[in-house]
Order: sequence, then C-alpha cells, then structure tokens
Amino acid sequence: MEPLVVDGGKGTVELRSDGVIHLIWEPKVRIQLEDAQAAMAAVNEIAGGRTYPMLVDMATTEDVTRAARSVFSIPCAADRIALLGASPVDRIIANFFLGVHIPPCPTRFFTSRTESMKWLQAGN
Repeated sequence: MEPLVVDGGKGTVELRSDGVIHLIWEPKVRIQLEDAQAAMAAVNEIAGGRTYPMLVDMATTEDVTRAARSVFSIPCAADRIALLGASPVDRIIANFFLGVHIPPCPTRFFTSRTESMKWLQAGN
C-alpha cells in the first residue's frame, strides 16, 4: 500500500512489508492537536481494522503541544509503539509524554532504529 500523507502535510504513514506501521514526521515540525488527530486517523485507515506494531520517526521534531500529546494517549491501530529520535530534545519530548500520559499500549523511546525494530518485532 502506498504511504498516506497526513492531513496538513506534516508527516506520512505507511504499512511496511514487514508488518510495521511507520509514521514519519517531517523535520522541524511543531505537532499540534489537528496534526496528531490527522496522524492517528491515517494510522487507523492504513491498518484497515487490524493492529500492528508502529515505529514513530520523530527525529528532529521541534515540539509536540500538550493537546497533541493527549491525542497520542488514545488507543489506535498500534499494539506496540517505538518512538525513534536522534537528539536530546527528542528524548525530552518522548520522556515528557511517557511521564505525563499513560500510553494505550507498550511504548518505548529509542535512538537506534535497529534496537527499535528488534523491540517491535519481539512483541509479535
């Protein structure tokens, strides 16, 4: 299936051949309520009623608003979520989310794509 562009154009979602949903945020974006809602709608659409592990590529994300973070606490088609970042700012954003909100499924932050994929696929 072709990747879906998240409404608003700040990211894309695809169901990869290895059975992982991949949400990729554009560099330096500020994720607001509408962006989070659009991303979760795209995730649910691409999943077609099933659940999958999900890799969220958030490297170089500038900010995630409080309202957007609350959307990411709502259950969606992801049954495990790996947050992939590259910088100390990414880690702060992820840790703040994980510390304040209860994720809807097992969720971890990684700086290694290899480690995040191992963790996602270990849950299958």
